[in-house]
Amino acid sequence: MHKEILCTFAMQNIADKVAQGNAANCFICIPTNKKRNRHMSIISIENVTKSFAGHVALDNVSLSIPEGSIYGILGPNGAGKTTLLRIINRITAPDSGKIIFAGHEITEEDVYRIGYMPEERGLYKKMKVGEQAVFFARLKGMSRKEATEKLKMWFEKFGIQEWWNKNIGELSKGMAQKVQFITTVLHEPKLLIFDEPFSGFDPINANLLKEEILNLRDKGATIIFSTHNMSSVEEVCDHITLIDKSRNILSGNVEEIRHMHGANIFEISYRGSEKEITGAISEKCEIMESKPSPAGFNRMKIHIANDSEVRSVIAAANESVEIRSFTEIIPSMNDIFIRAVNGNL
Repeated sequence: MHKEILCTFAMQNIADKVAQGNAANCFICIPTNKKRNRHMSIISIENVTKSFAGHVALDNVSLSIPEGSIYGILGPNGAGKTTLLRIINRITAPDSGKIIFAGHEITEEDVYRIGYMPEERGLYKKMKVGEQAVFFARLKGMSRKEATEKLKMWFEKFGIQEWWNKNIGELSKGMAQKVQFITTVLHEPKLLIFDEPFSGFDPINANLLKEEILNLRDKGATIIFSTHNMSSVEEVCDHITLIDKSRNILSGNVEEIRHMHGANIFEISYRGSEKEITGAISEKCEIMESKPSPAGFNRMKIHIANDSEVRSVIAAANESVEIRSFTEIIPSMNDIFIRAVNGNL
């Protein structure tokens, strides 16, 4: 509804500006639900339950992961995220429920089509970096020649080629994580699973990793990762599931979730009198914040309680001042995460 109203306002307002010869710098900011093409699910988790020594780690969890997407598994510490990833990768088995992979119940052979990077990094500190990377590639069915050629390319891309003949124990945490990331993706698996992949990286290397994850998705891989970094979720994830207290409490497309949980808060950017716009709209909405600007456009944040009032607020504001934009403020995934875990969604 908001999108339709804002589009109507935008066309009418811009038409007025053109007629007045004053169309410069007039634009409207409208949130859009930008979606990737929907694909068949590559992984379906069906009613999975898992307990350890009387503690329920996963409680009847179900979700579907579209092929060719980046899927975030979110949740507080101890929620069950790592247990779910380990079950998908057949490191442990569920007590009940099943995992469907590419149309059939997952088998041991399917693991060769999966790349998994656990949160607890598993490199042997006394082995040479290159020797160990080739070893892991051979475990995934690659020849020594093919593995070495591809590893040299990846090492150069990540700027660690000079570490080939050094011991793993000499690497920093970030360097070791680069090596483990490379060994995870080297055999070009159909499905990639990363548990807290950005942990230990500085901002520059975290961005490098995000770019590579996006490139892998664009080349056809499906990626699942768990993270506490909500900004990373918004930057790279197409879909998410939020697990809390062992249960799936929220799943869906990231942009759809953010729009669904909006709070009818808008920002108006305008040129004109703060007093006039306040007088024009104050009875129709709550003015939460106003930021006058001596040179340029002023900003005002408002809350409109009822959807039916949005059109009248826009009209009243447009009659009192020159509006540059009227934008709905969409909550961040961090806000939604906190509200969901606290039971406030």
